Amino acid sequence: MNAAPADQIRLLEVQALDSRIAQLDHRRRTLPEHAELEQVNADLTQLRDLLVAARTEESDTAREQTKAEQDVDQVRQRAARDQKRLDSGAVTSPKDLENLQREIASLARRQSDLEDVVLEVMERRESAQERAAELATRVESLEAKAAETEQRKTESLSGIDAEGFSVAKQREVLAGEVPTDLLALYDKLRGQSGGVGAARLYQKRCEGCRLELNITELNEVRSAPRDAVVRCENCLRILVRTADSGL
Repeated sequence: MNAAPADQIRLLEVQALDSRIAQLDHRRRTLPEHAELEQVNADLTQLRDLLVAARTEESDTAREQTKAEQDVDQVRQRAARDQKRLDSGAVTSPKDLENLQREIASLARRQSDLEDVVLEVMERRESAQERAAELATRVESLEAKAAETEQRKTESLSGIDAEGFSVAKQREVLAGEVPTDLLALYDKLRGQSGGVGAARLYQKRCEGCRLELNITELNEVRSAPRDAVVRCENCLRILVRTADSGL
């Protein structure tokens, strides 16, 4: 294949733009905000689950406290009725008086036990409330961090996309000036060679594979017509000769 030296040089310019586009694509995929957001969202999911559990415990202990307080109130009311009967003098039988006094004492013990239960439940409820409040604060803080990170990611992606669009337009214009057959070969090789289809021969070294040409390869390149499209024997990329090729 033959192509004017100027067209081959232009191919290097297309390659530079393609390399920049690849760099931008890599940068877009590997923005640190991606990993940061993934970690923040994972932490948020865990904290939200813990917050739901704490609020559920708070709700359960609130109902448990209400039930325990009702039990205390029922025992207290019953004891008050018994005490009123005792104080009224309506019960005159010694046996009945003894039974009534025994029941009042038993109700007092029962009330004390139930009040202890109420205190224990109240402590658990207070602990759950404090835990829920702490978790809510941490969730709110992480949500703010996630929003801030998302904003930074959006801004970074916007800048990358803007540059990518500009470079792609330059590439489109420049590639339109390269002969069709030469561009087709370049695109094919670029797809086969890690995104690099054309490389400069600089100081006897291919800048595609970074290997120095041996004397036989150099002689073949030297003897090739100026418009011949030569290839690197090592990496098979298009080898573009310039004034700095060292030939």
